Amino acid sequence: MGFSNKSKLLIVDDSAFMRKLISDFFDGNLKIEVIGTARNGVDAINKIQQLKPDVVTMDVEMPEMNGLDALKVIMEKCPVPVIMLSSTTINGAKNTLNAMENGAVDFVAKPSGTISLDLHKIKEELVHKVEHAAHVSVAKLKKPIGHKNISTKFANDITKKREITSMKNSTTTKNYKFTKEVNASTRNNQWSNNSKKIVLIGTSTGGPRALQEVITKLPKSINAPILIVQHMPPGFTKSLAERLNQLSNIEVKEAEHGDVLINGKAYIAPGGSHLKIKKLNSQFQIILDQNEPPRSGHRPAVDVMFENVSQFSEFDKIAVIMTGMGYDGSKGLIELKQKGNTIAIAESADTCIVYGMPKAAVETQLVDEIVDVDDIAQTIMKYLP
Repeated sequence: MGFSNKSKLLIVDDSAFMRKLISDFFDGNLKIEVIGTARNGVDAINKIQQLKPDVVTMDVEMPEMNGLDALKVIMEKCPVPVIMLSSTTINGAKNTLNAMENGAVDFVAKPSGTISLDLHKIKEELVHKVEHAAHVSVAKLKKPIGHKNISTKFANDITKKREITSMKNSTTTKNYKFTKEVNASTRNNQWSNNSKKIVLIGTSTGGPRALQEVITKLPKSINAPILIVQHMPPGFTKSLAERLNQLSNIEVKEAEHGDVLINGKAYIAPGGSHLKIKKLNSQFQIILDQNEPPRSGHRPAVDVMFENVSQFSEFDKIAVIMTGMGYDGSKGLIELKQKGNTIAIAESADTCIVYGMPKAAVETQLVDEIVDVDDIAQTIMKYLP
């Protein structure tokens, strides 16, 4: 593979040591070529205009112009996918979430502060995220939250085309038939307003923006508790919950062990813990599990939450899978569908920052609705009493 086929990376950090360390991560990488470095936000903006990188890693905390201020200018003047490198302080977490809102694709938490001598711990994560970010559509990153991108009708047409294709494919006809039977029976007979409902949401890359789009549109009167898994390290989920709580009609909190599920309340799994529930008398409580290993690299994992909740027949479930890399959620979705009444909603490719997790869900052929992120809240409410 020649250099011309590689995505071009610019590294922005005020520490020469960190710039060197991050550059070394990409030595011999077949997909990414480091084309330059910058020492602060001002330098970054100039270098982006000169070198035209495909992707940028940007430190949040820098002198002269920090990463957050630089990002705002970059997204306005010379938009490019940016991965933020953040410290795990409370302030660092808040700034990182601001960066996500302002168009950063994703972030990686430095393991030990501004100059992390043990940065190698996050090498694999950073390289993986940079490789993916290089192919993210800048138009989606620039799009202000709340902007309608494409009609639901078009998204539904795509679903129908997929369904027709899968019918033609003899190897999947059996699976397709099973799917249709499950969905038809769910819709026709068993989806009643009398049974308890629970909403389960899973997301990853691009998730903070997508969650803001969905959670802020849910009414206070929503007749179900909401469990959320967003792939994030410890420390960041609390800031995310606080931010969403300030912006939303419903109450949003970082889940705590022993929390009792209440309708109209959203619980975000803390980074580092799987989110599960258990029944105690007539109530349902949250269990945070740090002992079960990460699933496909994630703790919390959407699959773990889906599989756990699938055991409780007391609830009809609304499972929502939104933007993110990988396939977390699709295995758990199969269990949810097999064990009880579940409506599955996937975010459309048209609004996903990364169409990985929803794509994997759609490929199970168990998804009932494929909708733009703007329409997810409305679609959830359609199935609630």
